[in-house]
Amino acid sequence: MSLLIANIGELFTADTELGVLHDAAVVTDDDRIVWIGPNSQAPQADERLDAGGRAVVPGFVDSHAHLVFSGDRSAEFDARMSGEPYTGGGIRTTVAATRAASDDALRANAARLTGEMLAQGTTTWEIKSGYGLTVADEARSLRIAAEFTAETTYLGAHTVPAGADPDEYTALACGPMLDACAPHAKWADVFCERGAFDGDQARAVLTASADAGLALRVHANQLTAGPGVRLAVELGAASADHCTHLTDADVDALANSATVATLLPGAEFSTRSPYPDARRLIDAGAAVALATDCNPGSSFTSSMAFCIALAVREMRMTPAEALAAATAGGAKALRRSDIGRVSVGARADLAVLDAPSHVHLAYRPGTPLVKAVVHDGDVVR
Repeated sequence: MSLLIANIGELFTADTELGVLHDAAVVTDDDRIVWIGPNSQAPQADERLDAGGRAVVPGFVDSHAHLVFSGDRSAEFDARMSGEPYTGGGIRTTVAATRAASDDALRANAARLTGEMLAQGTTTWEIKSGYGLTVADEARSLRIAAEFTAETTYLGAHTVPAGADPDEYTALACGPMLDACAPHAKWADVFCERGAFDGDQARAVLTASADAGLALRVHANQLTAGPGVRLAVELGAASADHCTHLTDADVDALANSATVATLLPGAEFSTRSPYPDARRLIDAGAAVALATDCNPGSSFTSSMAFCIALAVREMRMTPAEALAAATAGGAKALRRSDIGRVSVGARADLAVLDAPSHVHLAYRPGTPLVKAVVHDGDVVR
């Protein structure tokens, strides 16, 4: 089934060759884009979606999200907003609730959150485990995650469970837990941070995961400067995520590698922490992505548009840079070339904004601007 998206006032392609087009149209066939050009020359299609002069952008790519969980941590958020510092320790609260939840409860919560994402223009999302922290619960989390995305990430090394020996738990994450989880995961991740896993422990988990056939990503340098970013680069990880506290050596390492710096401004907003300096990374030549870090503790937002607005206001990105980071940048962080851009051959994932320009994503923060969503060639909203 083919679809013509006609009368596009502004088409933000996130494709360096095409750039931004005006008075444009797009034709999709099944799940792929097959034609892009002037609206006046658009071919016929089986179905027609009239953009009415509105802006059209690629579907957002959220390359960092924690959606398989149970429980509520609003009291923790309230405490932070009242002056208590964020240390990352609240993860264990969610672990307890997640272990106690049924499969159906976890599945329903993930369905609710992915539904929110899709309604707001996100058409690709990654889902991590990390709230089970036992062999059975981590494997269960990934089986459920795989029902909602192909971009599943083993994050057994999220934190050390209460009462566990860090080295013994690291060995579990490198051995039996990894063995149980690898069949359900595409990626492996580790929280390399003070109070979580140190450089040696993170290296052990990542190396074992790579040997098991998983590609790598790293929670790096969120709370303090540390070894996470350079470990990610050294091991060829697709993405180093957070990147809040960077030395000059960290920035140079990212700029001279294929590792994407995935920035998560929702976490800084929700923890009253310093924002990453996206301008510094971009000017150095590093690849940058934006993602929500959607989780119940430190960034409970499913809105990529909100993260774009934060990146523009707080991280010195231009509206075009932020949107590119939320689309093509996210695709690069997932090592995908078929999403995050509007070009012939790419997946037919697009969002129609109820606005004349992509700039309105940052210009009108908090406003529900997504008028329609095309996902795999189907109009789903």
